[in-house]
Amino acid sequence: MKKIFVDTSALFALLNTAEPNSVHASEQWSKLLHEDDNLLTTNYIVVECIALIQNRLGFRAVEKFISDLLPLMNVVWMDEEQHAESLNHFLLANRRNLSLVDCSSFDTMRRLDIQTVFTFYPHFREQGFNVIP
Repeated sequence: MKKIFVDTSALFALLNTAEPNSVHASEQWSKLLHEDDNLLTTNYIVVECIALIQNRLGFRAVEKFISDLLPLMNVVWMDEEQHAESLNHFLLANRRNLSLVDCSSFDTMRRLDIQTVFTFYPHFREQGFNVIP
């Protein structure tokens, strides 16, 4: 069973049919579910998704995310030490368009030896990860 990290950009595209990547995201999601991969995300991604979805799509979409998508993934919970490490990486990166959530995702993937990520965000490829699609 292959471990696949799932990023906010992919989850948002699954819920937002107006998103340019929506159809591609849905096709890829179906493939991942069919292949029975171990889909993982973090509690930071969950919080980021809920905030983004609520702001852009409304509360019904948040409910759909929580009831339909979230149960299909294993959520990795960041602890105090992991948070501090990611915060340090975030400060060292000193990049306006790279968030603490991004840095925590990179750190989590490295810590859990996850090589592949389902995302539409280019920074994962810059960090050396295999990107789906």
